[in-house]
Amino acid sequence: MQPFVDFVQKIYKTKSFIPLHEPRFIGNEKKYLNDCIDSTFVSSVGEYVNRFEEEFSKTVGSKYAIATVNGTSALHISLILADVQAEDEVITQALTFIATCNAISYIGAKPVFVDVDLDTMGLSPKSLSEFLDENCMLVNNQCINKKSQKIIKACVPMHTFGHSCKVEKIKEVCDAWNIVLVEDSAESLGSYYREKHTGTFGRLGTFSFNGNKIITSGGGGVIVTDDESLAKKAKHLTTTAKIPHKWEFVHDEIGFNYRMPNLNAALLLAQLENLNKFIDNKRALASKYETFFSEVDGMKFIKEPEASQSNYWLQAVLVNDIKKRDEFLEFTNSKGVMTRPIWKLMSELEMFKGCMTTDLKNSKYLEERIINISSSVVV
Repeated sequence: MQPFVDFVQKIYKTKSFIPLHEPRFIGNEKKYLNDCIDSTFVSSVGEYVNRFEEEFSKTVGSKYAIATVNGTSALHISLILADVQAEDEVITQALTFIATCNAISYIGAKPVFVDVDLDTMGLSPKSLSEFLDENCMLVNNQCINKKSQKIIKACVPMHTFGHSCKVEKIKEVCDAWNIVLVEDSAESLGSYYREKHTGTFGRLGTFSFNGNKIITSGGGGVIVTDDESLAKKAKHLTTTAKIPHKWEFVHDEIGFNYRMPNLNAALLLAQLENLNKFIDNKRALASKYETFFSEVDGMKFIKEPEASQSNYWLQAVLVNDIKKRDEFLEFTNSKGVMTRPIWKLMSELEMFKGCMTTDLKNSKYLEERIINISSSVVV
C-alpha cells in the first residue's frame, strides 16, 4: 500500500493532502466571470446560459440542451417529461449515487432495482430483460408490473464513473416494453458508446456539474434531448412555468426554480472549452494506473468497457474482498491520499428497503470491492 501512496505523490508532485478529485481552472473562468459580473446579469437571465446550452449541445451531439441548477433537478424534470407520475415505477440500478433515487422519489414514484454488469458497473440489459419477462406484461401499450399492478413508466441507467453501460441494448429492451429511457449521465461527459455520446441514446439525458465533476460550475446540471417539444417544456418548467411577458407574472402550471444562473454558466462555459484537455489528461493517468496495478497482487484497475470510450472521471480499482478494501481505505486516507469506496446499495438504505429488486449479486460484489483512487487532472 505504501508503494501506491508513493506513486500517487510522485504523479501529483506533492506529499501534502491529495483529494480524490479537485477542479482545475486553467482557462477563461475569471474572464467570463468578470464579464458576467460587469453585465449585472448574474441570475438565470443572461447570455452565458444561452451560450453554454448551445456549446453543450454541440459537444454531446444533441439538438437541445437546457441548463439547470444541478444534476438532480435535471433528472427530476426529465422524469416529469417522461410522464412519470406518483405511484408509477421506475427501473434503475441499486449501485448508484443517491441522487438517482431521490429524483424518482420527488415525483412520488418508486424505484425498482435490477442488477449491474461487472464489466461496466452499470445497469445490466440482461437483468433488465429477465425482470421484465418474469414480472411484467403489456396492457394497452403500458408496461404493468404484475406483482405491484403499477405502471413501469421509465428506466434510468447510470454510467458509473464515466464508463458507459450497454445503453444500446438497454434501449432495445425499453423500446420493446414501451418504457421511456432516461439516461443518468451525471458522471460521463466526454464518454462514448459505439462512437455515440452517452446521454443521447434515450429520449432524455442528464448531466451534472457538481464541484467534483470533470467540468464544474460549483453546481449545475443539464438536460439533453432531440425532441423540440420536450426541450421547450423543460425550459418552461425549470423557469417556474412562467409565460414570457415583459412585465406580467402569469404561471400556467406548477413549475420549478431550476434554471441555471448566468454566473454559473459563465464559469461552466470556460470549463467546457478545456474538456478535451481534461479527458486526454485523465486517460493518460488511467494508463499509468493500469501499468502500476498490473504488478500489484489482489488489485485490478478498472478499464473502459468494450465498445466504449471513457472519460475516466473517477479512476477505480477492484480488490479481492471487503477486508482488503477496508485496509486499503484506512491506510491511504491516513497517509493523506484520499480514497473512497463505491456507494452503499440503494436497496439497503432505509428509504428503499421495501422496493422490488432482482438478484443483485453483481451489485453486491462490486459494492464490497470497488475503491476510487486519486483522479484529479494532473498539472
